Amino acid sequence: MTCLAGALAPLTGCGAPASTFEPIFLQGRAVEPDGDSLVAVTARAIGAIVRYDRRGRVRDTLGLGALRNPDHVQLMGDTWYVSDVENGRPIVVLLGRDGALRRTLPLAGIAATTHQFAVLPDGGIVVEGEDGRLLTLRGDSITTFAVVEVGQRPSLLLGAGGGVLHAIPDLSITLYNGFGNIRWRVEWPWVVTAFVSDVSEDSRGRVHVLVGNPGDNTFTAQTLTPATGEVIRWSVPTDVGSFVVDRLGEVLPAGARWGGK
Repeated sequence: MTCLAGALAPLTGCGAPASTFEPIFLQGRAVEPDGDSLVAVTARAIGAIVRYDRRGRVRDTLGLGALRNPDHVQLMGDTWYVSDVENGRPIVVLLGRDGALRRTLPLAGIAATTHQFAVLPDGGIVVEGEDGRLLTLRGDSITTFAVVEVGQRPSLLLGAGGGVLHAIPDLSITLYNGFGNIRWRVEWPWVVTAFVSDVSEDSRGRVHVLVGNPGDNTFTAQTLTPATGEVIRWSVPTDVGSFVVDRLGEVLPAGARWGGK
């Protein structure tokens, strides 16, 4: 299959790099592992999920016609969960393994931040409500997952470690288990001027954070230990928000190994 020219620039080289490197962010967007050999990322330009092998070759394109402006994607079991916007309102689109539309879940009036959600192992979808709570959506029911602080900037959510990672800019980062109990919580480790734009979990369960520095328009990717939330690794700055992680956990800019900017 040919590469999708222009859809995701860091992966334009079909004959690209060794499979020992796993992409974690591509052009500022978190990458979702799909088993040990495949990864997936949303492509707004074509309204789809694109799946690649570890060498950067396109395996297939999912959700064409069902997605309009996808951003965050998480795979749980045989279902793809994708954030989207329909008529200006936030939704989560559920697709089958083959990309067929299963259900659309409206989030207007429920979620405080567009494109932010986390999926639990049982399929429950956790979003941040507008009243200081994380809410779990299961079918047509809404329950409280955890009571949280409310920050001045939009929070980030990630399904990680079988639970939920909740990052509140300038306040704290918390990892909850699947029942809403705190595993660990750390104070926000970045300076106020830094802008954390996305979080991801790789196929080995390592959590990564994409940090932007407005002062010089650069990005770094940093790794948190899943055990305590401590920042243990970080990349050199680069002007493109695309990064990979190797088997030993070293975080590197993606340009040198995934076909440039």
